[in-house]
Amino acid sequence: MRTNRWLERILAFVFLAPSLLLFSIFLFYPLIKSVYLSMNLTDPRGRVVQYVGLRNFTDLLTSELFYKSITVTLSFILLTVPTGIILSLILAWLAHTRLRGVQLFRFVFSLPMAISVGTGSIIWMVLYHPTLGTLNYFLSLLHIAPINWLSDPNWALLSIALMTVWMNLGFQFIVLLSGMQGVSEDIYDSAQIDGAGPLRTFFNLTIPLITPSIFFVTVVSMIGAFQAFGQINILTKGGPMNSTNVMVFNIYQDAFVNYRFGTGSAQALLLFFIVLILTLIQFKVLEKKVHYQ
Repeated sequence: MRTNRWLERILAFVFLAPSLLLFSIFLFYPLIKSVYLSMNLTDPRGRVVQYVGLRNFTDLLTSELFYKSITVTLSFILLTVPTGIILSLILAWLAHTRLRGVQLFRFVFSLPMAISVGTGSIIWMVLYHPTLGTLNYFLSLLHIAPINWLSDPNWALLSIALMTVWMNLGFQFIVLLSGMQGVSEDIYDSAQIDGAGPLRTFFNLTIPLITPSIFFVTVVSMIGAFQAFGQINILTKGGPMNSTNVMVFNIYQDAFVNYRFGTGSAQALLLFFIVLILTLIQFKVLEKKVHYQ
């Protein structure tokens, strides 16, 4: 019996070895390296030149730019996550109907998922162009003055958020539509027999029954919003006046532009703990309202 147990354990480790190796290379080692670099000063080549302990963290906690990046990041999350989920929920509900041609709408709604961040950013850069952009053209038809979407601090973050909502729409739409399709049609038939209208069915039946999908999309969307970088790097470079300088872009600036790898690593660790704490809060608070079938 003991021999069989040892053979089972050895076999289990053999099957786990590839995953453990990948985790060690791409997760555990970078995390340990970040902790090490966060306590040191480095030269432009990334070589450690001086041990400073927690000074990188104390400098960050007294930096106005760091707190500005946190504020911008939280504002970006509030602009993108709730808006994207509500819009995707409405589109999924419309696409869940049995109308003729609904397959075409499902394809159109999920299309942004097939577009990369770089391609999407270029598309929206053209739309946002102050003189040739489509958005300002429609505003001119309404006799509204053109807006500097990406160069005005009052509009830049909103413009990035709008593009991000569109980019995430495909993934969120597919997940929520899959959740709706997993609900038994017998439940809807019973509600229809009882005289429930479309809106009442949607709010009292559909939403409670797909709360696992909504919860999943909320957690993933929030983590993705914290990691937003590509569209900001292409469209605004964190400007104007740091109005779109989210935490990830600020880390990139410190580590790979200013070559302050210690400060960048310290920020990365703080970002990791912020995301971890907010995710745990979501699991602690929001999961209580999830109804698993």
